[in-house]
Amino acid sequence: MSNFLIEIPHSDNIKECKYAIQVFLESGSHLLANADWGCSDGEHKTWLIIDTDTREQARQIVPPLFREHAKITKLVKFIKESTEEGLKYHQA
Repeated sequence: MSNFLIEIPHSDNIKECKYAIQVFLESGSHLLANADWGCSDGEHKTWLIIDTDTREQARQIVPPLFREHAKITKLVKFIKESTEEGLKYHQA
């Protein structure tokens, strides 16, 4: 299993913003409860961190209305013992 950060942008139009929240609620209260929203700070995005096997499984968690614009980022943690392995991703 891997951790994925899901970032879902939505409109800053108040009506559309409220609609985005409603869509999440209708998609399941667990989805709404695990989402973090930036609206109150002017950042009209929703973030979820989920644990799943694949990026595509992470995308399927996103309500269909927002899937096309969702950004899915695999997250990793580096510990002292694995720092060298992590640095290989940044070598030319």
